[in-house]
Amino acid sequence: MGALNGSILTTPQEQVGAATESVLSVADRPRTGNIDRSAADSAERVAEAVRDLAGRLDPAGLTGPLLPLWQTLAALGHSDLCVARLAEGHIDALRILAEAGREPAPGAVYGVWASASGGTGLKARSTPEGWNVEGTMRFCSGAWFLDRALTVISTDAGPVLVDVDVRQSALTRREDTWPAVGMDATRSVDVEVHDLAVPAGAAVGGPGFYLERPGFTLGGAGVAAVWLGGAHGVLNSILTTADPDRASPHHRAHLGAMAVAIASADALLSSLAGRGEPLDLPDMTAARSAVEAAVTEVLTRAPRVTGPNGLCRNARIAHQLADLEIYVRQHHAEADHELAGTHLLRTGTLLGRAFR
Repeated sequence: MGALNGSILTTPQEQVGAATESVLSVADRPRTGNIDRSAADSAERVAEAVRDLAGRLDPAGLTGPLLPLWQTLAALGHSDLCVARLAEGHIDALRILAEAGREPAPGAVYGVWASASGGTGLKARSTPEGWNVEGTMRFCSGAWFLDRALTVISTDAGPVLVDVDVRQSALTRREDTWPAVGMDATRSVDVEVHDLAVPAGAAVGGPGFYLERPGFTLGGAGVAAVWLGGAHGVLNSILTTADPDRASPHHRAHLGAMAVAIASADALLSSLAGRGEPLDLPDMTAARSAVEAAVTEVLTRAPRVTGPNGLCRNARIAHQLADLEIYVRQHHAEADHELAGTHLLRTGTLLGRAFR
């Protein structure tokens, strides 16, 4: 599946190439494709790849046109979803800081830790200098190697996003909180925070800024670009190992259905990237839902093509599928469909199209 004009997806030979020069200051392919995720040091190799990518990002390109940015994210997802997840977090953090008119710490690799899953989160008590923070954060991707994170704290004035040095002793990483095989190299563990002093100057925007800023919806669509790249990567891995002369009619049907689903989601996401205007929440949610549907097709059909041999004897495909199944669950399933349907009933439109 090669690149089309305005397509999010690129061929493996074009990964992060000329089409994304405005995002990466050195326009060569990411050095992520050769990471052996079965190796004992795979997490360290992922971290090295992310640091390399962070050092080659052109900050100006991160706030420019969406198409090259989403092409870059999709290409990273195609290559390795763990690298892509951590790189996407760093990119999202830099975009958030730019929206708030702040500069990132020089040379730091960032993440965005904003989950309040299961009633967890960080509670802040006001002090003369700022806040004293306690609590637990879940899904802290890259917790073992990031330098800084943008995280939400609950204050008397409301939720406040703060820029925190996560190498401090007040943060304890719970390495036993990510037993999953999928996305294992991101080490998205819980982090416990005890008696963390956060100065008032660490605040990024005012209370509510994180969710209310225009870029929140764009960040959500950027994650979908990574999912789409991951689905594309699975199909490419299958095609690379398949013998056309031995493919059964059923295998051919599964391959065709996956390609159609991926191309359809690509066309929709690409059309949104070309709008040149902020996305509203229903449109972003609908676009993510279209990508999630394509990913679901891949997760369902790919094992029927590979069979047990492909799942058990091909480490790359096994890791790709495990990673993709975990990562796409950032989509909120029926809750996201409900939001899109509610908007449709109220307005009769969705994704720039009239339905009544």
